[in-house]
Amino acid sequence: MSVAESIETIAGCATRIMRGGSGAPLVFLHGAGGAPTWLPFMQTLSKRFDVIVPEHPGFGGSETPDWLDNVGDLACFYLDLIDRFGLEGVNLVGQSLGGWIAAELAVRNDSKLKTLTLCAAAGIHVKGVPRTDTFMLSPEEGTRILVRDQSIADKMLDVPESDERTMTLLKNRLTTAKLAWQPRFYNPDLAKWLHRISVPTLILWGAEDKVVPQAYGAAYQALVPGSKLKIFAECGHLSQVEKPDEFVEAVTSFIREASR
Repeated sequence: MSVAESIETIAGCATRIMRGGSGAPLVFLHGAGGAPTWLPFMQTLSKRFDVIVPEHPGFGGSETPDWLDNVGDLACFYLDLIDRFGLEGVNLVGQSLGGWIAAELAVRNDSKLKTLTLCAAAGIHVKGVPRTDTFMLSPEEGTRILVRDQSIADKMLDVPESDERTMTLLKNRLTTAKLAWQPRFYNPDLAKWLHRISVPTLILWGAEDKVVPQAYGAAYQALVPGSKLKIFAECGHLSQVEKPDEFVEAVTSFIREASR
């Protein structure tokens, strides 16, 4: 199944969007590494859903708008995107930084959502359970800590260097720092409003996540009413990459059950 790539202007920001498949809309919000390519899990999901993968403002092929100051701005931006595309019954899936954005969106207005899936989501703080400070890691360390299977990290690192890729990585890192530098990767006010989420919510986590430890998944489950938690064994921070078949099955089964 082919994927279409376009630039759409939303809230005054030229935004790079990949889109493929048909069916109910599924919007995937990426993590701090961006969304440079259409990955295998996206392709598999596109067999059942209309998969929409925007690059956040400030990342990759999207512009960096003057209005971008915090994750709440991105939450409002994606509410605008949903309206701009006329989407209803959206299955919103967010990973890491994207999970934080998805949670912030849902506490503001989940009326256009059918389901919410938070995968290794940042955004909250669990006292006594430190996260890894990824800003303090070298590029190689930052890649290797993402996955348990280091052969996957080897492949991620074995990408030819180019000026364009270097500039994209720097752009992504700068925007991530702007959004998550202080406090590190969470909003002190988010946890107290997660009870506002009223749509079926699935929380996915890798058992061996060294970036955002598994305890954060349990914390999200406790804060989002009626949410379900699934842990992937022998898996790090990127379950959609490290366990793509299990990830897709978990997401599709959850959406199918929520649609009954």
